[in-house]
Amino acid sequence: MSTATIPLLDAVTQFISRPKKMLIDGKWVEAQSGKTFPTYDPATGEVITQIAEGDKSDIDLAVAAARRAFESGPWPRLTPSERGKLVWKLADLIEQHLEEFAELESLDNGKPVAVARVADVPLAVDLFRYMAGWATKIEGNTIPISVPYTPGANYLAYTVREPIGVVGQIIPWNFPLLMAAWKLGPALATGCTVVLKPAEQTPLSALRLGELICEAGFPDGVVNIVPGYGETAGAALAAHPQVDKVAFTGSTEVGKLIVNAASGNLKKVSLELGGKSPSIVLPDADLETSIPGVANAIFFNHGQCCCAGSRLYVEKPLFDKVVSGVADYAKAIKVGPGLDLSTQMGPLVSEEQHQRVLGYIQEGFAEGAKAAVGGHRIGDKGYFVEPTVLVDTTSTMKVVQEEIFGPVVCAEPFTDLDEVVRKANDNIYGLAAAVWTKDLSKAHRIASALRAGTVWINCHNIFDAALPFGGYKQSGWGREMGHEALELYTEVKAVCANL
Repeated sequence: MSTATIPLLDAVTQFISRPKKMLIDGKWVEAQSGKTFPTYDPATGEVITQIAEGDKSDIDLAVAAARRAFESGPWPRLTPSERGKLVWKLADLIEQHLEEFAELESLDNGKPVAVARVADVPLAVDLFRYMAGWATKIEGNTIPISVPYTPGANYLAYTVREPIGVVGQIIPWNFPLLMAAWKLGPALATGCTVVLKPAEQTPLSALRLGELICEAGFPDGVVNIVPGYGETAGAALAAHPQVDKVAFTGSTEVGKLIVNAASGNLKKVSLELGGKSPSIVLPDADLETSIPGVANAIFFNHGQCCCAGSRLYVEKPLFDKVVSGVADYAKAIKVGPGLDLSTQMGPLVSEEQHQRVLGYIQEGFAEGAKAAVGGHRIGDKGYFVEPTVLVDTTSTMKVVQEEIFGPVVCAEPFTDLDEVVRKANDNIYGLAAAVWTKDLSKAHRIASALRAGTVWINCHNIFDAALPFGGYKQSGWGREMGHEALELYTEVKAVCANL
């Protein structure tokens, strides 16, 4: 395991050394309770810094600030063009601080800094720019209506899309900056105001983003950022009676709690939840492409992706060859601290996640699965797990049915297409899937049969701000990105005038 890490930028060191407060009504403030909580370096297990710990009282203040900003501040008086310019300016500022954000993501989350540089930060920049363009294009319709009980009357009927109001947004720890962008972009473009709760494991990039939001010139209270624990700050936000909508990305288990909490005032809810995505390799697949493709599908971001290709189905004649190829790929992955430029896979995000993944691997072994490669912890410091390929798995095993959220793929052979489609769909999740074949006609037929929000053909983990992302079944409600995301943050008002 590689251990040579780069020195942090002065800007990152200075940011970490500053007190980590919360952003409420345009001001950086301590938690009402005065409490703080630690955020850890997952490569070492050591504390990076202390963060202000928000709870219900802080959420109350933040929601009140967002409500004032939505109803009576300068924000609702801005034109769509002015809103779009602010969102674009924020994108520019993030881009100017790309290296800083890449290091913060690597330090707090564990991901390779080289990956954050080319994926996490540029994708966040692109998302804000894409949504900035939509600010001036949120339109309604005119509707010719025929009312049989008012003969001779003439009506002008039309619809307008209006911002939904105050939005509570709860984001996960696997892509901290990018998930903040996915949530904030459409909310700000449509004219909503926001209370954002970052994951307690990875609050640093959201707080740095808050500084840039202030620098960009957003009015006070438009974006409020309250770090804290899900059981306190997150629960208070989801249940708050003055929040009009809650958007959550995370586990399906917590998503169900969010739905229950939101029922008090029937606030709108959107959820991007878990997955157990199948990768299907057909016998005519280009193995030079598909083997590294299915390997990257599970090992990218240490397997901590809701759409990770964690179930691998290979047609029987190719099974041994593909599994051997993926295992060889796994053996060659350089595992180490994210701040080491040679690292290809970093640690898991936390001790809790580390124990969860190792526990699943042991349960797989107990049920009869075998490791073609991996299956163990790496070292005795930090939260490192070997890239793991499990074979001799069956559909009833927990490692096949449940989301592990780590670098663990379960490989099974299949003999015909009907069988593999049935197996692929035999899961509570329906977030994503991938098909690897040269026969595009067959690929599209399979894509049509798969119950998944995204189906990749001869690729995996391809994201774009214009491409909607979300799941079927227990993988969530609604879509992130694309113009579909705007619908989650607007209400449709019908207006009818008797002429």
